[in-house]
Amino acid sequence: MNIHIVAVGKLKEKYWSDGIAEYAKRLAPYAKLAITEVAEEKAPERLSEAEELQVKQREGDRILAALKADTHVIAMAIDGHLWTSEELAAQLDKLGTYGRSHVTFVIGGSIGLSDDVLKRADQKLSFGRITFPHQLLRVVLVEQVYRAFKIMRGEPYHR
Repeated sequence: MNIHIVAVGKLKEKYWSDGIAEYAKRLAPYAKLAITEVAEEKAPERLSEAEELQVKQREGDRILAALKADTHVIAMAIDGHLWTSEELAAQLDKLGTYGRSHVTFVIGGSIGLSDDVLKRADQKLSFGRITFPHQLLRVVLVEQVYRAFKIMRGEPYHR
């Protein structure tokens, strides 16, 4: 299976990159992982509602340009489905079984995803109703995808 993560912004601290590298290495026997970072829109700390929409739209256009036409898109969104690790594993297994071997997870920037990106998404996933920094969410997502493959294979997950 091909797992693609499209994320707004760059990882700024080495510990985020190290965490992703560790789980990417563990995931390698099960799936091919690719991560695409799209530019974060530069904006002041406080934005009007119209300015927020503009920022989301510009970042959204970059995200949409990074998506392949045949990929199954799962948007990370606070109002998405609250799957357990086992449910995520079942979703990925089902996608692979029914010929959807390209899955793309999308992580928006600090103010979220544009409506166009959410419309393009086939599913929305949430890791909880709290807001995560998007850099941390990227690490947690890669770990959960790795965990999902371990679950699908019936293999133990070592903590």
